[in-house]
Amino acid sequence: MSVNLKKWDVEDESFWEQTGKKIANRNLWISIPNLLLGFSVWIYWGVIVGLIQGLHDVDATLFAFSFGNNGIPLTGSSYKAVLYTLPAVAGLVGATTRIPNSFMIAICGGRNVKFMTALLSILPALGAGFALQDPSTPFMTFIILAGLSGVGGGAFASSMSNISFFFPKRMQGLTLGLNAGIGNLGVAVMQVTIPLVITFGIFGGESHILRGNPIWIHNAAMIWVPILAFFGILAFLFMNNLPQHKCGPTPVAVGKYLWLEFLGFLGAAVGVYFLLLPWGGFPVLLKIFVILVIAVITTLLLMRYLTPKSTKENLLEQFAIFKDKHNWIMSYLYIMTFGSFIGYANAFPKLLKDVFGYIRVDSVGQPLAEAIVNPNAPDILKFAFLGAAMGAAIRPIGGWLSDKWGGARVTHWDTLIMIGSVVACGYTVSLANSSPTPEVYFWPFLLLFILLFATTGIGNGSTFRMIAIIFNKEQAGPVLGWTSAIAAYGAFLIPKIFATQIKAGTPENALYGFGVYYLTCLALNWWYYARKNSEITC
Repeated sequence: MSVNLKKWDVEDESFWEQTGKKIANRNLWISIPNLLLGFSVWIYWGVIVGLIQGLHDVDATLFAFSFGNNGIPLTGSSYKAVLYTLPAVAGLVGATTRIPNSFMIAICGGRNVKFMTALLSILPALGAGFALQDPSTPFMTFIILAGLSGVGGGAFASSMSNISFFFPKRMQGLTLGLNAGIGNLGVAVMQVTIPLVITFGIFGGESHILRGNPIWIHNAAMIWVPILAFFGILAFLFMNNLPQHKCGPTPVAVGKYLWLEFLGFLGAAVGVYFLLLPWGGFPVLLKIFVILVIAVITTLLLMRYLTPKSTKENLLEQFAIFKDKHNWIMSYLYIMTFGSFIGYANAFPKLLKDVFGYIRVDSVGQPLAEAIVNPNAPDILKFAFLGAAMGAAIRPIGGWLSDKWGGARVTHWDTLIMIGSVVACGYTVSLANSSPTPEVYFWPFLLLFILLFATTGIGNGSTFRMIAIIFNKEQAGPVLGWTSAIAAYGAFLIPKIFATQIKAGTPENALYGFGVYYLTCLALNWWYYARKNSEITC
């Protein structure tokens, strides 16, 4: 069968049963591992910076970064805070490249986009592998590589948009939940895989000692290269472009893909530039949100004015979603669900280390001049994957429940639990910070955060199902992509917010702040979608 299908009408029951179902399922089950790998490469910086910090704690000459400190190596909380820059940059670029990916399927075709994404994701993984072999690699090199890994994060928008076209509306909740949920599982798969592959020299190179054992830290990036190549080839050979997607011949489609991806990276580069630029006394938290707006507006303007005429006409048709208020409401709600999931997943391994890996007070509770390494700290890498695994695995259930009971109702009750769990997490962190034995609070915190991750997963499924019902078929794809793009900025915002609060010594305040935001989402969802006689029932 040709990769470019001639007919596609999945709402026609006979077409679906005779032809469509088999093709749709094949595309779904090749899409899922490609998306999983994209997430792995995008979010592995959250684990890598924890390994870097651990090696630096053992030997201060390893990865002795002086970034932004006039050539003087950073120490203490300043060193911990600057490491959050790498997952934050990856998050910023991945979210920004989702903007062109939101509109890319209709222009480039699903098969072409999936193959090219896998191909481009190999480059930062290979580069990071080489950079990690040399502990004297400049921090700016890691920033560039973290930015390039954003290609894997951007792929979510195009992947979800693509799969939404393959299945009938009655199956949207479950199929989008499977694609996103198992795809999101890439975070947990990565968090399990990396601690295993760094324990032996599969790719050769020098090892270093961590917790009394040799590790090959560069394996954390190198391992993804051959796997990406394999699944990229599968996408090229067995996925399809749909007839309603005006992609043209493969070389032309690839050219359009590369140009749109370049514009996304260019917009992201502007955001990263302002992120790294000193802003004097400008409030740090406000700076983070200003950078987000700059990146979004820059990318949209580049797409609007620097694309060929034929591509621009298609883009302008899809840009009609910006006139619909429900696009903006659902973007706000989806930040709560997916934005929280990906942001917490990006920061969780390092947050565990920062909260439970150090002691901040003496035996009578008086603050120490400088936090010391906790000799009884839990082995963070053994547990870090649990949260993301829960959030990803439970996401299809959120879609399935929404198919049964309605997305708005599921979102309402899910948000209530989110608020309670995030406030409880903040309180537990405050207890750990003021204790000479913070490890005693590790299990309560871990279990509460796993519950928080579960609520993000349920909400991911329910809000995506809401979008599939609120919008018609042609709008739903771009809206799914756009909302996922904006929500993905959680991978940038949450690490940066944690970094500022870690530096201030009050990480619990970040969690309390997230709870206030969730409360506004609860009110918005109830007013527009969940209450009796609401504007839209979904």
